[in-house]
Amino acid sequence: MPYTPPPELASLSLTEIAELVAEQKLPPVAQWDPKEFGNSEMRIAADGTWYHQGDPIRRPAMVRAFSTILRQEKDHSYALVTPYQKLSIIVEDAPFVAVEMENEGAGKDRKLAFRLNTDHLVIADDLHKLSFPRSDADPRPYLHVRGGLEAVLARPVYYALADMALEDDLEPFGIWSHGAFFPIETPE
Repeated sequence: MPYTPPPELASLSLTEIAELVAEQKLPPVAQWDPKEFGNSEMRIAADGTWYHQGDPIRRPAMVRAFSTILRQEKDHSYALVTPYQKLSIIVEDAPFVAVEMENEGAGKDRKLAFRLNTDHLVIADDLHKLSFPRSDADPRPYLHVRGGLEAVLARPVYYALADMALEDDLEPFGIWSHGAFFPIETPE
């Protein structure tokens, strides 16, 4: 059955998004221990663009397919993994970009869901934490996706999230999602 990207998040309730998240089936890459190794000649740029041999991969379906077999290794490098082969891949920042966000509720009752540049959906919760590393120059907030893989929040998504946190006006400063609190550190 061909892959059908999820509809725009704004048209869905958080319950519908949670159902779509539950339906996402990914290969068990953490369990695979291939005997063949190599270099994929691929890299994921800081803006989320995937490249092969220096050229951008223009087919979104190819990027989606590769993203499902991506894993982070114990040494924090990245690889594309099948049961038979492991190919290194360069990741400049985070392998994914959270390009869209849907919000329901406010304060402790807030629920947040994100769509990645690969069309996968992630709900921010205790297992998929938001982090806001302190930075004086260019704040780069992240969302844990799976197995050490993260998504950087696109600037418009980050600004919308920061606006929500300002509206909530919590002490310490931060944001709730699905019962988990994520502190937002601000530059000193």
